Amino acid sequence: MIRKYILPLLALFGLIFAIRTVIAGSKEVPAMLPPAQPSKAPYPAYIAGAGIIEAETENIAVGTPLSGIVKEIKVAAGQKVHKNEPLFLLDDRNQKAETMVRRAALNTAQEKLIRLKSLPRIEDVAPMQARVNEAETALAEARSRLSLVENLSDKRAVSQEEVTSRRYAVKLAEDKLAETQTQLTQIKAGGWAPDIAVAEAEIKAAAAQIKAIETEIERLIIRSPIDGEVLQINIRTGEYAQAGVLSKPLMVVGNLEQLHVRIDIDENDAWRFKDRARAIAFVRSNNDLKTDLVYRRTEPYVVPKRSLSGDSTERVDTRVLQVIYSFDRHRLPVYVGQQMDVFIEAAPIEDKAEGTKGVRGEEFLRSADR
Repeated sequence: MIRKYILPLLALFGLIFAIRTVIAGSKEVPAMLPPAQPSKAPYPAYIAGAGIIEAETENIAVGTPLSGIVKEIKVAAGQKVHKNEPLFLLDDRNQKAETMVRRAALNTAQEKLIRLKSLPRIEDVAPMQARVNEAETALAEARSRLSLVENLSDKRAVSQEEVTSRRYAVKLAEDKLAETQTQLTQIKAGGWAPDIAVAEAEIKAAAAQIKAIETEIERLIIRSPIDGEVLQINIRTGEYAQAGVLSKPLMVVGNLEQLHVRIDIDENDAWRFKDRARAIAFVRSNNDLKTDLVYRRTEPYVVPKRSLSGDSTERVDTRVLQVIYSFDRHRLPVYVGQQMDVFIEAAPIEDKAEGTKGVRGEEFLRSADR
């Protein structure tokens, strides 16, 4: 029964399902509409380029000359800052402690110089004069003792050894007197000029060391290089700030009074570009947001095109000429780092194969989108 009726029915249903599936799959799939209509150039002949918004001063990556722990962040993203205004502070406790040590060394050198210049002191002269008097008395006594033995009528009354000993005593007393007189002369003469020069040099060295440490402390205060606005902060209190060139800057600042658009022109179209050519920019995904651009400058070095994904290490084979235009920041609700579609007026080019005139640039914009 099952083989006679049910199996043929199942086969029939499977055939019908397969036919419907094939018919449904063979229908033409309607083309998907783009999320936003592409921008249209207002010029009959033009160069199309991908532009990225940057600050008037370019985006300045702020770093630190010295590595250290961040002690305090003084600003917030979007805050306006003035030139030399502190942005963030690094830990300076070690430098301040070193300053105290250097100041103590400076005080010691200054006191040493004062002591040298205050010589001779009365309290130093009097004891030394007393030692000189003592040495003179000792010398007179030694000479008297020697004279007694030398003037004896009977030379045999005193041994020759005793006479020699008293002569040596006189010599020692003379040397002692000469030594004390020299010391007294030195004390009365005051500080020795070379000693004073050494003390003055020590003071200058200590002062220079303090100045160097104070300069280092000042360098731990990272200040804004311009009047502008804080665009990005990538460091937090307590984090370690590394000196040198970083792939991700600690802070980014820029002047946003005028916004610049850095336009990448394909090297195949670079020869068509003329300085001060008219240009218009459209905001990506909204053709109603557009503005005329003002020519600023051309960077005459053709560079490899960077992908606008944000990673500066990404490259493609295309090389581009970079042209900078500007516009008033209040014309459009845009931000630094945002991409724009830019069309620059150019002379038409003739298609040699067809004998017609055409334009280039759409493919470059599409490649930038990818």
